[in-house]
Amino acid sequence: MASLAVAGGLIVAAPSGAPAARSAGQVSAQVSQASSKKVARPARKNAGRVKSWAAPGRATITPGVMMYTSGAQCTANFVFTDAVGGVYVGYAAHCAGKGEATDTNGCEVMSLPLGTKVDFVRGGSLVTSGTRLGRGRLAYSSWSAMDQVGTTDGPTCAYNDFALVKVRAKDVKKVNPSVPHFGGPTGIDRSGTSAGESVYSYGNSSLRAGVSTLSPKTGIALGDASADEGWSHEVYTLTPGVPGDSGSGFMTRGGKAVGTLSTVAIAPLPLSNQIGDLLRELNFARATSGIKGLRLTNGTRPFAAS
Repeated sequence: MASLAVAGGLIVAAPSGAPAARSAGQVSAQVSQASSKKVARPARKNAGRVKSWAAPGRATITPGVMMYTSGAQCTANFVFTDAVGGVYVGYAAHCAGKGEATDTNGCEVMSLPLGTKVDFVRGGSLVTSGTRLGRGRLAYSSWSAMDQVGTTDGPTCAYNDFALVKVRAKDVKKVNPSVPHFGGPTGIDRSGTSAGESVYSYGNSSLRAGVSTLSPKTGIALGDASADEGWSHEVYTLTPGVPGDSGSGFMTRGGKAVGTLSTVAIAPLPLSNQIGDLLRELNFARATSGIKGLRLTNGTRPFAAS
């Protein structure tokens, strides 16, 4: 589906930085190899995983937290872990991109370098930088990865918009993986979306000036365009995702994580949102990031659609 869109990140100050992406066939091969290696490796590789989290009412680093990267503000989607105890918070790759707000193709725009500092923030707005809750460093960018591996596939370049920030060790105790208001996620949605299906999200744009009642969103999926090859899903939510909500996670029925907010459409469906398919984004990250045992972490609170 042809559309005019802008990236959903809110650039508060001009970012600076550098690099980081293989063809769809090469990535599929890598995913297969990685899967077979996992089966062959001993189970003790998971011994270092985080087994407990901050209580939901006390945690300050969660899905939906504001994330600032060189002045650009976005929203966290979900929490991820690796096999050796690393904790990551996901957001959109364009949040660490070096382009303009209208640059949405990850194969054409460079990324800030891995290792770039990212702040987790509460209460950011157009007039205040808010309160820093903790810090992490950019550990993976799909835009950097696609550059490195030479990706040219259209839908992958357009919608593989996913990055991971590794939470610094002293801030891990502040993390809980539950999505505010809704709870969950309860796993990954592996079937995409269908027209009319309910979707749920939690945005946290600084444009809302801290009005958290506007953060929880419910809406419907509009159906997928076959040309996108499953990489993208179009949705309408109330309220719509706006710049600064970029990166925020979307769940389907039962709390399954289905995607991450990438763009705000201007045409042909004004104020609809395009979300990247999380299953494909995560598989690409597993094949190219070098992060062993990368996986989504389920929330500690049950999902509730109300």
